[in-house]
Amino acid sequence: MKRYIVALFFLLLPSLGFAEETTLNGANTAWIMTSTAIVLFMTLPGLALFYGGLVRTRNVLSILMQCFAIAGIVSILWLIIGYSIAFTEGNDYFGGMSRILFDGIQEDTLSGDIPESLFALFQMTFAIITPALIIGGFAERIKFSAVLLFSAIWLLVVYAPITHWVWGGGWLQQMGLLDFAGGTVVHITAGTAALVAAIVLGPRKGFGTKSIMPHNMTMTITGAGMLWVGWFGFNGGSALAANGDASMAMLVTHISAAAGAMTWMFYEWIKFGKPSALGAVTGLIAGLGTITPASGFVGPGGALVIGIVASLVCFNAVIFIKQVLKIDDSLDVFPVHGVGGIIGTLLAGVFASTQLGIFSGQGFADGIETMGQQLTVQAIGVVATLVYTAVATYIILKFVQMIIGLRVSEEEEAQGLDIIDHEERGYNML
Repeated sequence: MKRYIVALFFLLLPSLGFAEETTLNGANTAWIMTSTAIVLFMTLPGLALFYGGLVRTRNVLSILMQCFAIAGIVSILWLIIGYSIAFTEGNDYFGGMSRILFDGIQEDTLSGDIPESLFALFQMTFAIITPALIIGGFAERIKFSAVLLFSAIWLLVVYAPITHWVWGGGWLQQMGLLDFAGGTVVHITAGTAALVAAIVLGPRKGFGTKSIMPHNMTMTITGAGMLWVGWFGFNGGSALAANGDASMAMLVTHISAAAGAMTWMFYEWIKFGKPSALGAVTGLIAGLGTITPASGFVGPGGALVIGIVASLVCFNAVIFIKQVLKIDDSLDVFPVHGVGGIIGTLLAGVFASTQLGIFSGQGFADGIETMGQQLTVQAIGVVATLVYTAVATYIILKFVQMIIGLRVSEEEEAQGLDIIDHEERGYNML
């Protein structure tokens, strides 16, 4: 009789209001482990090959080396203090110091229902790719030492604090900013920093007077394909769970990427008479970058519109930056990532919906007033991220310039950074 009474007691425990203890979810953990691996794969070798093919032969190794070195130095800084600044409790603008050197993170320490060690590693891969994107703005003319010092300072002064604003409990997250996977945190920051760097360093020798063409489009397309696949982990993994949010994020990511690539290709075909491989992959990246902030909030129809709009706007932004403003953003980081991040962050406020229908969104489903309120929040996030990044990046660049200098000499630029910085060549062919 006593056994039945004890059994009945334990059956009644949930109804007595005892809180359930969060336990590790194996499926979610496995998915985020997979996502972490493929997001790192986006930088090495994806972005490295994508950028490497776009520069000239004498600078290909320098680009690959910059991506590789950034991955290393950012990983160490993320361990020491970057993660703590971004994701621990502090104030509205800056995290605390409780996770310096990952203090307190053990095998059984959880973040939600996944290991905190895994969450920190997943976020580390985002911290790696963001400064790696920036190097496209000053490619082929900056000292390797300057890249390292700039990237290290920029991570701690710009990336980590803005991450705290948006994802770490900071003021933009409290306002309700919609940024699922990094429209502000990754793309606007990287694009803005690249534009400022391009202005501070000045154009490459020959910019505007002679054609500066990619040296290996095969390499670039290979890298673009890796980025396309890796973006499934970038956006799908940002759900931090193996669930419907993750699968929808992956679906809309693919739709926007396809729409961006095809729109750019056909637009270029109509405008110039032939479709180019460079145009197709640039449109692909525009579609991917623009859907990133909206990927967890929009449906397939919204993603189609976002991809098309991204490609059309970014296409003309590239022309405006280089031909009208005469700014040598070498690999089009601001007009593709920066402008794409701005568009995607704003359109997330238009198409975001709990129903995820074909064209449902707050503007369509919940009324213009609700959409207007969300767009206001989105616009504040865009402006704050852009202004802070621009000012801080300018100060960091001037500091680096004062300490070790930024730019190689004209003679060194003509010889190529592969030899000047590394005493090696990307190609050893007669």
